[in-house]
Amino acid sequence: MNPQFAHNTWPQIKAALDSGRPVVAILPCGATEAHGNHLPLNTDNIISEGMAGFALPALEDRGIAALVLPTLAYAPADYAGGFAGTISISETAAKAVLLDIGRSLHGQGFACLAIANSHFDPANVKMLREAAEQIHALGLRVAFPDFTRRKLAQTLTDEFKAGACHAGQFETSLVMASRPELVNEGERTRSADNPVSLTDAFARGARTFEEAGGPLAYFGSPRRASSDEGVETYEKLAAALVQAISDTLQ
Repeated sequence: MNPQFAHNTWPQIKAALDSGRPVVAILPCGATEAHGNHLPLNTDNIISEGMAGFALPALEDRGIAALVLPTLAYAPADYAGGFAGTISISETAAKAVLLDIGRSLHGQGFACLAIANSHFDPANVKMLREAAEQIHALGLRVAFPDFTRRKLAQTLTDEFKAGACHAGQFETSLVMASRPELVNEGERTRSADNPVSLTDAFARGARTFEEAGGPLAYFGSPRRASSDEGVETYEKLAAALVQAISDTLQ
């Protein structure tokens, strides 16, 4: 069985579901939005896919069969709405898609839906929390490591904990570790540090990246990023996802 859900035929999926092992569907959740001058619009998709990929060996070691669903590439992203290329959808639309995915997976006999999210727009996080609760109410268990919660946030980098982490050192390191060809190195190394905390800006009522202090749609320090940090961070993200799945299946 191919770990990429959509690369299998339907008989292969049926055979996995009939095997007697719990089968988990991992849904990478991202966005299509501006990430500075140096990272691609699909940065969050890349990171969520990387998190899922890094989790697969540890899940196999625990006897858990996991399939990575096609990435959900559209989400509420109004904070980046002033930048070309950003595509934002409503919370209502995003939640409706997630609920329908959950219903379909539950009807087929999947043991769990795991949400691998790296798009931390407050509206998106709120939507994911609500969707997770409603999918669970349908009868399908949901594993959702929410990295905006303090306990998990504290396991990540100093930049992430400071809240200045949109297209900064944190996210740039992750893209450098998995898709370095998509990083504009010239723009990355020329990007001045922007230590403004998005977390604090959100709390103050900022409604756009511009209002928050990010005129180029990045926060943090892209020039300090490294692929080594990216690998280390993927391992931490994946460990949290694996633990959430294991806890959910108990």
